[in-house]
Amino acid sequence: MIMGEGELPGLLVNEIGGIHGVLHSHVEFLKKHFYLITMKEFLEDRKHLSKKVQAIYLWWHKPVIDQELLQSLPNLKVIANSGVGMDHLDLKLVATFGVKMANAPHAVSSSTADTGMALLLASARRLVEGCHVAFSLGMEYCEADFLGVKVTRATLGIIGMGSIGYKIALRARAFEMNILYHNRTRRKEHEEQLVGAVYCEKIDSLLQQSDFVMVVVSLTPQTHKLIGKREMELMKPTATLINISRGAVVDQEALVRALQAGVIRAAALDVTYPEPLPRDHPLLKLKNVIITPHLGIKTEKTTRMITEEAVENILAALNGLPIPSEVLPS
Repeated sequence: MIMGEGELPGLLVNEIGGIHGVLHSHVEFLKKHFYLITMKEFLEDRKHLSKKVQAIYLWWHKPVIDQELLQSLPNLKVIANSGVGMDHLDLKLVATFGVKMANAPHAVSSSTADTGMALLLASARRLVEGCHVAFSLGMEYCEADFLGVKVTRATLGIIGMGSIGYKIALRARAFEMNILYHNRTRRKEHEEQLVGAVYCEKIDSLLQQSDFVMVVVSLTPQTHKLIGKREMELMKPTATLINISRGAVVDQEALVRALQAGVIRAAALDVTYPEPLPRDHPLLKLKNVIITPHLGIKTEKTTRMITEEAVENILAALNGLPIPSEVLPS
């Protein structure tokens, strides 16, 4: 039996398709569990739809959750996020309305770790530059001094050894890399031994020793501009900075200066602030930087897993059960 809109809980989404909408391929699955309401439909018929919304599914940080929206949804029980980072949500504000929150850490970790390693390898071996050379008119051969950096047995410093950071370490181990990590809490000894990781209590020690520095922390007031001028000056001049967390974890102005002056060799970024960067931003003019448009989770299988994890969290909340990936305000 196919249920009508009155029998299914209302799920508010930003839109279907487009830049900030849930994927068309996920709609049928979502409609098995929810009556879908887009923001456009909600705004056009707020009086009728406001009481129907029991959950919100955030896809790519949309819709924006503010006090006005929360006040207009008297039956809202839960907000599910389509990723790990919750910096776009005012968690304390949401909690004051008695609304639960959840993210999707299990779905995103492997794909994000893959993206981190892809950026490391692409930067080390100058793959983007090499592609341009191969496509250039009149190309006959690659210059003998077009040289990259060896990854095998190099030292990788991972800042943030959560589920994503640990999966990066597993992948780096296959390249025989020496792995250092800095984290708020130290991993268990058997976890360190499995990937051959060495804990650095101080971030300075990691920065000074690493050939590649991978940033994998959540954006919080404590990690805002965590990597700035001082930290880059501690890095080797041959080192590469890779950021797959949030753009604001790195001081971009300091990064531009460090790349221009040769303080560090290169940077590879899947995140910036803002996203996208203004077309005249100096980072876009540098040859020793790779920037991708926040591709971390963007695979067909991962996005489907994210939606499945979100649905599991929402249904648990609506049924008064423990939410598998609940996020509490700090």
